Amino acid sequence: MPAEKVPDTPVEVLVDILTKAKEFAVNGNVPEELTIQLQKALDIASGLDDYLEKMTTQESEPLAELYKKTISHDWDQVHKEGKTMFRLPKECITGHVEGQTLKMLIHMSQAKRVLEIGMFTGYGALSMAEGLPEDGCLIACELEPYLKDFAQPIFNKSPHGRKITVKTGSAMDTLKELAAAGEQFDMVFIDADKDNYINYYNFILDNSLLRLQGVICVDNTLFKAKVYLKDATDSNGLALRKFNQFVCDDPRVEQVILPLRDGISVIRQVSGALSSKTQNKITDDEVFRGVKGRPILDRMRLDGKVAYVTGAGQGIGRAFAHALGEAGAKVAIVDLDQNKAQAVAEELHLKGIISIPIIADISKPDDVQSMVDDIVSKWGTVHIACNNAGINQNSASEDTSLEEWDQTFNVNLRGTFLCCQAAGRVMLKQGYGKIINTASMASLIVPHPQKQLSYNTSKAGVVKLTQTLGTEWIDRGVHVNCISPGIVDTPLIHSESLRPLVQRWLSDIPAGRLAQVTDLQAAVVYLACDASDYMTGHNLVIEGGQSLW
Repeated sequence: MPAEKVPDTPVEVLVDILTKAKEFAVNGNVPEELTIQLQKALDIASGLDDYLEKMTTQESEPLAELYKKTISHDWDQVHKEGKTMFRLPKECITGHVEGQTLKMLIHMSQAKRVLEIGMFTGYGALSMAEGLPEDGCLIACELEPYLKDFAQPIFNKSPHGRKITVKTGSAMDTLKELAAAGEQFDMVFIDADKDNYINYYNFILDNSLLRLQGVICVDNTLFKAKVYLKDATDSNGLALRKFNQFVCDDPRVEQVILPLRDGISVIRQVSGALSSKTQNKITDDEVFRGVKGRPILDRMRLDGKVAYVTGAGQGIGRAFAHALGEAGAKVAIVDLDQNKAQAVAEELHLKGIISIPIIADISKPDDVQSMVDDIVSKWGTVHIACNNAGINQNSASEDTSLEEWDQTFNVNLRGTFLCCQAAGRVMLKQGYGKIINTASMASLIVPHPQKQLSYNTSKAGVVKLTQTLGTEWIDRGVHVNCISPGIVDTPLIHSESLRPLVQRWLSDIPAGRLAQVTDLQAAVVYLACDASDYMTGHNLVIEGGQSLW
C-alpha cells in the first residue's frame, strides 16, 4: 500500500481541509448549499495544480526520468541503511512547474553562473542547467554524498549535465571556499536547512558572491502556509517566517514571494543601496551609482533606438545588424540584393528583433533619400546610421581603369557621404544621432601583396569624411565615428586562388589569425550607445595588430 500523500504546499493543505470539511458536511446533514459551495471551493483549489501542470512546457526526458527515479525510490530504507544522515521525504523534490519556472528565471536573467545550496536529487539543478548557455556553469552544494551519486547518472545522460559541478559537505564551508576564490554568481538558489537560510543569505551578500543585479531565489518560503498562520508552531515554518521578515526589512534588496507550490522568493540586490554603516564611507556619485543610475552594461543597451545598416545582407553588415538588434534596437536591413536583405530580416525576427528589409543602391542619391524616408515613415526617426556597404576591386595601379576607380568611389566614398548627409539631416534636427562608417585597415597602411589602389584611397577618404563630420556635428548632438577592420574571414577567402595570399596575410598579423565578423560586433554597439558620447571623429581599428608591423 503506498503511503498517504502528505500535504506539502498551501494549496494542498487547503485541498485537504476542504475535503475533510465536505465529508463532515455530507455526513453531518448540513444544508445542501453549503456542500455545493464547499465542492466549488474544492474544485478551484484542487484543479489549480493540475491546470498548471498541463499548461507548463513539457519537461525533458532526463528530467522526467530523474523525477520518476526520485518518486519511486525508498528513501526511508536508504536512511535506515545509514546512506544518508537525514530522512529525505520524496516530497522535497522540485516539481515540474517549479523546475520550468527556475529555467525561465535563468533565461530571463541571462544568467551564466548559478549557485545552488541544497540539491537533493538534482531535479532543480538540471532544470536550471537546461536554461544556461553552452558555456554556463552551476555549482550545487549538497550535504549528502549519496545524493550526488544518485543524480550523476541522469546528469551524464543529459547534454546539460556537464554544466553541473556538485560539491558535497557543509554548504557554509563551500561558500567560504568560493568567497575566498573571488567567485561570483548571477543567480543563487537556496533550498536547504531552513534554520540556516538567514546565514546563507547574509554570507552571500556580505561576501559579494552575488554579482551586481544578480538574483537570489529561495524555495519553501510559504511552507505549507505555516509562515503566516498565527497558530503555527512548526520549527521550519517559524524559521522561514523569520527569514521572510528579515529579507523584507533588508534595505539591500527587493523581494517578491511567488505563490508557486510551496512558495519561491525572488530577491534582487538593489544597486548602490546604502546602509547607515556604509553611507559615510563612499563617494556617492555617478561612478558609484552609474550615469543616470544606469550601470555600464545598461548604458550599452540600445532599447528604443532605430538603426539601419547598409550592406547588411551578408558579412560584416549582417553581423552589425544582429549586434545592434541584440542590444535592443530596431534595425533596417539595407542591401542591393532583396533576397539577402529579406533573409537577414527573417533571422532577426526569429530572435525577437524588430526589423525590415530595404532595397537600395547607396551610390544613387534618390535611393539613399528613399531609404531614410522609409525608415522615418515606419519608425518615426533614425538614431543610428551604420554605413557599411562597400566594394573592392584589385588591379595594378598602372592598369586601374577610370571605370573601376569611379565604381569603387561611388559606393565606398560617395555612397557613405550620401548616407551620412541624409541621416545626418534627421539627426541634426532632433539633436541626437550616432553615425558609424565602415572604413578599413587599408586607410592606415598599404596591404600587400594585393594591389587595390582605388579601394585603399576610397577608405582613406572615409576616415577623413568621418573626422570632418565628427568635429562639425558634435556640438549639435551627432557623433560620427568609423571602424577599420583588418582582413575578415569570409567564404571567398578560402578559395583555391586566394590560399597563397591567406598564408602571406597570416604572417603579417600578430594575432595569428584573420578577423571574424563577430570580432567587430562589440565595437559597433559601443559606438552606437550612450557610453561613447564623448567619442567623435575616431577611427576604431580592429585588425589583430597588423597595422603595427
